[in-house]
Amino acid sequence: MSEGSGERPLSALVRAAAETLAAAGVPDPQVDAELLVGHVLGQGRGQVAAASVRGDRLTAAEAAALDALVARRAAREPLQHLTGTAPFRHLELAVGPGVFVPRPETETVVQFAIDALLNAPDPAPVGIDLGTGSGAIALAMATEVPHSRIFAAELSPEAHRWAAQNTARAENLTLVQADLAEAFDDLAGRAHVVISNPPYVPDAAIPRDPEVRLFDPPLALYGGADGLDVVRVLSGRGMMLLRSGVCS
Repeated sequence: MSEGSGERPLSALVRAAAETLAAAGVPDPQVDAELLVGHVLGQGRGQVAAASVRGDRLTAAEAAALDALVARRAAREPLQHLTGTAPFRHLELAVGPGVFVPRPETETVVQFAIDALLNAPDPAPVGIDLGTGSGAIALAMATEVPHSRIFAAELSPEAHRWAAQNTARAENLTLVQADLAEAFDDLAGRAHVVISNPPYVPDAAIPRDPEVRLFDPPLALYGGADGLDVVRVLSGRGMMLLRSGVCS
């Protein structure tokens, strides 16, 4: 169609979006621009790249939707809040306001828990995730060690709702809304693995990145004057929940 139809070249829109995001200080502007276009079109980055090479165009409505998303991302709203999803290992998690967006480095941490569960001699090893947030760690354990029994606790009502959505289909996973300092007393001495990604930022150490400072829930970030308040609680809970001779 002609320019008068209201359609706009996809390649030009990606380029303009990347320039806007770069000017706003977004760390990976080209990647984010392509992902936002893909979100509007229901396509992956590879498909967006192919469409750009073909000279595909976006309708006026699609271009307007993209412009709105780019403006929000330029205001440093997390990309995952805009797309509604976050990748984690083999999972695609639902995320949004009120829940901590899982980080790539946590994928490495959960591998230790998965390895421990796989190597446990019990036919149904028990894993506990305290402060599960989106449910990322708990769901990774439950799906990658399907013979395990996984228990997860989250205190925040907002985060718990996201975790409930993400873990609803995992039959070997039990999710509760509870303080990690009090959850699962009935499992004392039975856990093969206790894992957590706790808040550890000192209260006075305000994060520099706007995505973290403005959008991550404070309950998932700040851990008291030295950042270790929750870590100290977890140390005691781990000793109580773990089987004798097992490390958290």
